[in-house]
Amino acid sequence: MSKHNQDIQRKLLAWYNKTKRDLPWRNTKDPYSIWVSEVMLQQTQVKTVIPYYERWIKTLPTIDKLANAPEQKILKLWEGLGYYSRAKNLKKSAKIIYKEMNGKLPNTVKNLQNLPGIGRYTAGAISSIAFGLKAPVLDGNVKRVLSRLFCINKNGTTSAYENCLWEKAENLLPVRRPGDFNQALMELGATVCIPGSPICQQCPLRTICKAFLKNKVNEFPPSNKIKSSKKIEVSAGIIIKNKKVYIQQRLKNGLMGGLWEFPGGKREQGESSEECLKREIKEELRVNVVNLNKVMTIKHTYTQFRVTLTVFNCKIQKQQIRPGGCEQWKWVSLSNLKKYPFPAANVKIVKYLTEK
Repeated sequence: MSKHNQDIQRKLLAWYNKTKRDLPWRNTKDPYSIWVSEVMLQQTQVKTVIPYYERWIKTLPTIDKLANAPEQKILKLWEGLGYYSRAKNLKKSAKIIYKEMNGKLPNTVKNLQNLPGIGRYTAGAISSIAFGLKAPVLDGNVKRVLSRLFCINKNGTTSAYENCLWEKAENLLPVRRPGDFNQALMELGATVCIPGSPICQQCPLRTICKAFLKNKVNEFPPSNKIKSSKKIEVSAGIIIKNKKVYIQQRLKNGLMGGLWEFPGGKREQGESSEECLKREIKEELRVNVVNLNKVMTIKHTYTQFRVTLTVFNCKIQKQQIRPGGCEQWKWVSLSNLKKYPFPAANVKIVKYLTEK
């Protein structure tokens, strides 16, 4: 190994020893807990993850508990964290581990990647942090650190760029403390070598960082054009009968499958919010709306789109509803509404109904 790489290892680990954040998943060597934390941290900020992680581990402390938990319980624990396929894949993987692997999470990158929802990065993180094996990681933070450290100036969307960074990450990895080193790289990218305005004066690697020495830190990594997220306008109805509210479960094989929601849908071109809801109720429940009263407007940003949700108190004809296009439907008392998992925008309606 080159002296340059040895310097990086030494300086970064010494810095990590002194400055690492006290995070709950760093206080355990339990492979299951580390796996859960790594899945939750995919595309989600640390401060957001902490309460979800603590609640999850308290409720489902072992692989067998997760393997045998009902999906609705899992979705409720995940409610608001987004990317619900992550929770479903945790459940699928836990069942495989419980039934086929004696309840033991595999330790190698290859075997970990055979499980649903575990890619190369997550497998490397689990293998190195939980089992101390020499496996590299490459997330957005690590990419940025390596790009600046070595002045790697290639388009971030190309496989050549990815392969180059994976190779750098692997070459840098020490035999001793590979998990700590991987966490140190991620920590540096999250707290010091940040996008936009990195805090170079606090960086332990500034004296050997090529971008810093060339005064070109902000040129790395090369910027990618960010696509503007799609705007979607949606109407939803609160229908209450005999002190119970109507909710329906989204189809399990669709977007946010298995979650519950209030009836409604996307506005079509030229429609008003009111017209949209009347049409959606007619299509979904096969009854006519007789009265609407707007109660709130909710704005929520998902990864691929931004939703403006207009919510109405809604009175329908006194005839039998015949819901279609959903997994199941229920009339639920307001006191029980919080037991069901809802998409993030709908959670705000639940809060409005249960806390007023």
